[in-house]
Amino acid sequence: METERQLHVSNSGQHNEGTSFFQTCFNGLNTLAGIGMLSMPYAVSQGGWLSFMLLVILAMICWYTALLQGRCMNEQPLIKSYADIGEVAFGYKGRAVIASFIYVELFLVAVELLILEGDNLEKLFPNMSLTIFGLRIGSKKGFVLLTALILLPTTWLRSLGALAYISFGGVVSSVILIGCVVWVGEVDGVGFNERGKFVNLRGLSTSMSFFAFCYCAHALMPTICNSMKDRKQFSKVLLVCFAGSTVIYITIAMLGYMMFGDNLKSQITLNLPMNTISTKIAIYTTVINPFTKYAIIITPIINAIENKWHLCKRRSISILIRTTIVISSLIMALIVPFFGYMMAFIGAFLSVTISMMFPCLCYLKIHKAARRFGLELIIIIGILIIGTFFGIQGTYISLMQIVNHIKP
Repeated sequence: METERQLHVSNSGQHNEGTSFFQTCFNGLNTLAGIGMLSMPYAVSQGGWLSFMLLVILAMICWYTALLQGRCMNEQPLIKSYADIGEVAFGYKGRAVIASFIYVELFLVAVELLILEGDNLEKLFPNMSLTIFGLRIGSKKGFVLLTALILLPTTWLRSLGALAYISFGGVVSSVILIGCVVWVGEVDGVGFNERGKFVNLRGLSTSMSFFAFCYCAHALMPTICNSMKDRKQFSKVLLVCFAGSTVIYITIAMLGYMMFGDNLKSQITLNLPMNTISTKIAIYTTVINPFTKYAIIITPIINAIENKWHLCKRRSISILIRTTIVISSLIMALIVPFFGYMMAFIGAFLSVTISMMFPCLCYLKIHKAARRFGLELIIIIGILIIGTFFGIQGTYISLMQIVNHIKP
């Protein structure tokens, strides 16, 4: 059981080295400010300008629930993962439930990264195709396959300290993407003339689902925390990461919505005109992003498998496990290539549950003092009510969209 609970970043030597404050910030910010930023304009177009209020509120809620995770970890020093928090709070069943949600969410996010690559590379090279053993593969599927092959070596890295340098590239690419969008609107003639809608009540649930996806990093927070040299700085890391990612999200959402209004596609890059250099730079930057995020996303899954079966020290087996996970996500991306619908489902069902519901329930169970009537209890109950409402409604809507899309 002790080995099973060690779902930390790498082997025992890693914790002694640890990541610095800035390395941890890059890891956290890179995880938060992920592929969700591409869909922020679309999310706002679904709910209207008023949905920005939902974005800020959700950012504050998820920041607070991440702090609750940190408090749970401080209460029990042996906690090394989110699943450990569930076990301390609710026993083995709590561990099993939380672990199941976490690994499904992380796996689907990894799948989304591959779909993202296929969509954007197909926009750049729409007429390309591959022929393997006489089987013709279309451009999108071919690019998804090629991406998986290139991503594979990055999953063999065992240290988040090393991944921090890759994460730095992810943060920089996010800034470049925003700059390219500004250039397309201001210099390339698209303009920022769309007024959009103030509010679309029917689309608010969809907006909330996308926003929840953007803050779905809670499954990784304990892992990132345990990678630090000084865990006392974790609360500061959370503040930097959530504030920074929110600024990025608001900026890209406002720019995209003012440029394309209600005509936005699920990814802002798919709206940009292809006859400009800035658009090509934006898409190339988007293509780079998954290479900076994929490895850190699947790290908890890898660690869970390796530690459960005592495989940490066997390098060849470790590489085989990581390769199998990459192949599995590739197959899923080829079978279910619905980027926007899958993102909405992940956000409404998995992200809301993991980022809002579970932290509150575990904190109340572990900290008896938090159950006393007061401001903290009122806030936690409010989060549980909001999460339940939007989770149920958003999940239903996203599933209906998927079903309607795949109907012949």
